Amino acid sequence: MILSYAIYFATGCFALALLMNLWKIATAAGVGDRVLALDTMVINAIALLILYGLANGTEIFFEAAMIIAMLGFVSTVAYARFMLRGNIIE
Repeated sequence: MILSYAIYFATGCFALALLMNLWKIATAAGVGDRVLALDTMVINAIALLILYGLANGTEIFFEAAMIIAMLGFVSTVAYARFMLRGNIIE
């Protein structure tokens, strides 16, 4: 019972953080700030998926979180490489 309240509270906190990241993406001055906000947004989405999996007691959301983590890492590296060199593929 107390665990369910903790899951609901954590879900609310991560959802609020997701909205704050969305606001930062919309109002950031530079591209670097937007990339950092997008990477943090991916981390918050992973946390929400894991919390949803805990709340429902299913394992499929953990696998989805792993896939999103891999895609988030690759996209962050691609954005950073694009900012440094101007191209992604050599």
